[in-house]
Amino acid sequence: MPPWLLGSLCCCLLAARAALGGGSAGAEAAEAEEEKLIRVLVLLPQDDAYLFSLGRVRPAIEYAVRSLRESGGGLPPGYSFQLTYEDSACGNRALFSLVDMVALQRRRPDLLLGPVCEYAAAPVARLAAHWDVPMLSAGALAAGFGAKGGEYSHLTRVAPAYAKMGEMLLALFRHHQWSRATLLYSDSNPERSCYFAMEGVHVVFQEEAFHMAVHSFDESSRHLDLDDVVRTLQTGERVVIMCASGDTIRNIMLAAHRQGMTNGDYAFFNIELFNSSSYGNGSWRRGDKHDLEAKKAYSYLQTITLLRTVKPEFEKFSLEVKSSVQKQGLHEDDYVNMFVEGFHDAILLYALALQEVLKFGFSKKDGEKIVQQTRNRTYEGIAGQVSIDANGDRYGDFSVIGMTDPEAGTQEVIGDYYGKQGRFEIRSNVKYPWNHGRLRLDESRVSEHTNNTPCKSSGGLGESAVTGIVVGALLGAGLLMAFYFFRKKYRITIERRTRQEDCNMGKHRQLREDSIRSHFSAA
Repeated sequence: MPPWLLGSLCCCLLAARAALGGGSAGAEAAEAEEEKLIRVLVLLPQDDAYLFSLGRVRPAIEYAVRSLRESGGGLPPGYSFQLTYEDSACGNRALFSLVDMVALQRRRPDLLLGPVCEYAAAPVARLAAHWDVPMLSAGALAAGFGAKGGEYSHLTRVAPAYAKMGEMLLALFRHHQWSRATLLYSDSNPERSCYFAMEGVHVVFQEEAFHMAVHSFDESSRHLDLDDVVRTLQTGERVVIMCASGDTIRNIMLAAHRQGMTNGDYAFFNIELFNSSSYGNGSWRRGDKHDLEAKKAYSYLQTITLLRTVKPEFEKFSLEVKSSVQKQGLHEDDYVNMFVEGFHDAILLYALALQEVLKFGFSKKDGEKIVQQTRNRTYEGIAGQVSIDANGDRYGDFSVIGMTDPEAGTQEVIGDYYGKQGRFEIRSNVKYPWNHGRLRLDESRVSEHTNNTPCKSSGGLGESAVTGIVVGALLGAGLLMAFYFFRKKYRITIERRTRQEDCNMGKHRQLREDSIRSHFSAA
């Protein structure tokens, strides 16, 4: 072989070897970069009618990502987030978006944020468990999602579930020595927030064998008669827990006041959901002709809300979120609610869990390991301390707001509940407006008995015979009356249940096996 040909062949071989080596190094670098890129799929509704719309929550998520990047210690070195936002439409579109991402892009997300709506979250949570993808949400608060042993195993809830609020109310009832309640709620919006909230209370109370009367209504109905709703309350228990919009709660209290129910014989509690005035706004003031009457009625109403804490960083966060939301044309009273805070804190929780997993030699693909590290953990969130229990649910801290000055109509926090400790603290010198003796008498259902002494002129019958006749007559009359009222009440109950079942048939049909499993029924 000529020397020049041998030289050319050697050069070609060296060039080919260099090219192959460079390609291998490039592939390794790309693989290393991919390993440190955390793909996040955010599934929230585009519609700004929801308190957890993309427009409201996105600034909070990006604030958290930016804070981690700027702090330098929040994420492992070289790691970064890639955020993809999809419209969940609070329905099946959430599931379709997840499937499309996997089928079309040939890659699974490393983290799911959302959905919030129960009917959207259920199938997504099942698929997340099947694909070993962590799912963090400030929603999916219904009691059915508490069963984390199987299909919801990869779900961590970074906002207090409704059952946590039930635990708070249980502590409140124990404080007052109550064991009976009426649950009254509006069941009119598609996401059925008040329905699921009352389900959480019902589940906790049922475990304690509390007696409950349950009533629902559609506040969007043109035929709604709140006077009739209040008359229904008079046939139930004296401690009433309510969930509806702020204006509807005010109208119920006005109706109760006009029907003489604000004299201390009833205790009313109003659930303010999500730290938002959209649900259960506890204020009586509207600037209308009914303000004076409402102020009197609200002296017998106490509001349950999430405990509010203030940190210097929270003020900065609130202003930045407000500015971002206003740029989208949204102008409202509540720019930062439970969902906005929750999804911010979800990013922080995932970063902490990922760091722990990497220490043990695992990777971002080990979803189950990451989920385990999100549980039994306490960390600092944007508004205060966040504690997640062993089941992957956030402990709930709540406050009770009551009227402390009936003349001025001043409403203040009168008690706090700390979920992790299970401790309920009442402020000193709190005076309750209701009649404790009357409520507790109603609790024990003590009936009054008249001591009738038999007449001495017995017509020749012995005293024991007279006593037997009198007792027998009383027992017979009592049984007849009991049968009459039982039959009457039974018929009314059946009629009411039938009407309720007909009214809610369409809604309850949605609560099926391919959605979530619920043990609560208002019918």
